[in-house]
Amino acid sequence: MKAKSDLLATHRRGGSAPVAAPHPGPHTAPAKPRKRGPLRLPREARRAQILAQAYEFFSEYGLTAQTRALAASCGVSQRLLYSFFPSKAALLEEVYRSEIAGSFKAIWFAELKDRSLPMEQRLLRLYREYYDSVTTRRWLRLFLYASLAEVAMAPAYITGILTHMLEIIVAEAAAEQGLQVPADPATVQEVGWILHGAISHLAIRRHVYCNTNPVPAHEVIALQVRAFLGGLPAVLPKPQ
Repeated sequence: MKAKSDLLATHRRGGSAPVAAPHPGPHTAPAKPRKRGPLRLPREARRAQILAQAYEFFSEYGLTAQTRALAASCGVSQRLLYSFFPSKAALLEEVYRSEIAGSFKAIWFAELKDRSLPMEQRLLRLYREYYDSVTTRRWLRLFLYASLAEVAMAPAYITGILTHMLEIIVAEAAAEQGLQVPADPATVQEVGWILHGAISHLAIRRHVYCNTNPVPAHEVIALQVRAFLGGLPAVLPKPQ
């Protein structure tokens, strides 16, 4: 009783009684954890992380997507992103070098010229690897987005890499069948595109159009290679 009367007297005098801190109950919200900044990475590791995320980001949202959103997806500030890549164009150029052109294996040029193997076997080895490691869903989406945005990725890839590969394919296939290679390089490249275009479109159908044809891709590639080699005498003349 004394304790209660003391509290009442204090209240009447205009004072305030000390309030005991509430004990945490079963419904008490837990304390919010303190926010932490982005994990500090070595500079090269951070650059590689941004580059890998940029490849994923632009392949999903297109080249018109903003670098502010890219920076947020990387967990860094836009200012930090631009400390690695001075402009969006510089970032896209690096994505091209590392992911578009970087997926191509230079050894494929040498393997195409290996005449210890039949041309059909050489082409099957090349295009099965190319389909699996180059023309992935992300690679194709970025390549197509770049083409629609009229960025120089596709022309650079075709001029710098594909043109040489197509010329080797036609020259080696013609040599094996005793056929004459056209003198005009543009015509040679178009003959090579008969095969390469078919396989590229197979990848687009499967990875972009989400075509669910059950025939395994490697079996389709074998059909396309045989059709190309079988039809070559119809488009290339025999030497006079």
